[in-house]
Amino acid sequence: MSTVSRLDQLCARISRRFLPPALVLLVARVGIASVFYMSGRTKVTELLTLKPSTYALFRYEYALPLISPELAARLATYAEHVLPILLVMGLLTRPAAVGLLIMTAVIQIFVYPAAWSTHLSWTALLLVLIAYGGGTWSLDRLIKRKCSPSLKGAQP
Repeated sequence: MSTVSRLDQLCARISRRFLPPALVLLVARVGIASVFYMSGRTKVTELLTLKPSTYALFRYEYALPLISPELAARLATYAEHVLPILLVMGLLTRPAAVGLLIMTAVIQIFVYPAAWSTHLSWTALLLVLIAYGGGTWSLDRLIKRKCSPSLKGAQP
């Protein structure tokens, strides 16, 4: 066995022991949620009152085809608040991640096409969540366990 192969196996054993999938998925959920939530907070005052500058931003810098700047500002800002909260809770993880992936695609295509490396990192985290869901430490899992008799005796 080669040194590279042995090193890879050692890293795999260590990661299985100290990086359970539930932890990896939790970190992915919180990590990507924080990016969008913090962006949403810059667009509002108080709880969810959109700033006048937010409307101007969507009118001039974030102008999208087929949708008014006012509607785009509201939809994006509310999505940047609601979808990250769902991700952190692990509630409707896959649909929330799909929503943020769509936002990422819109931002990439219409707003900041040169920022592909940033958007690629967001996409990677979102694809992990779409593929694997919220993980064991999520409300999705808790709800699934409560609703599925076959999972009641299963290990978390």
